[in-house]
Amino acid sequence: MSYKKEEFYDKPVTKKLVKRYQDILDHLGEDKSRDGLLKTPERAAKAMQFLTHGYDIDPAEILRGALFEENFKEMVIVKDIELYSLCEHHILPFFGKAHIAYIPNGKIVGLSKIPRVVDAFARRLQVQERLTKQILDCIDTTLKPQGVAIVIEASHMCMMMRGVQKQNSVTTTSAFTGQFKKEPTRSEFLNLIQANLR
Repeated sequence: MSYKKEEFYDKPVTKKLVKRYQDILDHLGEDKSRDGLLKTPERAAKAMQFLTHGYDIDPAEILRGALFEENFKEMVIVKDIELYSLCEHHILPFFGKAHIAYIPNGKIVGLSKIPRVVDAFARRLQVQERLTKQILDCIDTTLKPQGVAIVIEASHMCMMMRGVQKQNSVTTTSAFTGQFKKEPTRSEFLNLIQANLR
């Protein structure tokens, strides 16, 4: 049997959201019964549930599910992690990349789990500043490493499509704990995430 991906949605929630999106189309002066918009409320309802499904995920549990004892005490970096989120102020997307490092203290984590933690927090209504701190705190609290570092670079559609309409602006946030608060370690991390080592 070949692999099959299935999506599941809360039917009562979907039904309520469909009604709200129909109302929005009405208030915008659109004809929700025309061919192109007939299924839009249902598609939008399902899309919104997908884009905010992080509320149903425990990011710490993701990490706890793949912790391994290992006597490795050097920096581990996962960089260029794609992220997509919704700004809570306008419910418009912001997107970019996260660069994350930690220095193990007797335990390492499966590498795919770090991007999963990013997704778990990003798939909520967010601000970039909080997203940065939540990811950092989750990794720091769960792994208890010697230090954690994170840099997020993102473009915000609320600045690009509306408001100041600056299409080339990028917002960068960073946070550090433990050994990364020391200049040499932090500089090594920042240099490595900017380097093209391939």
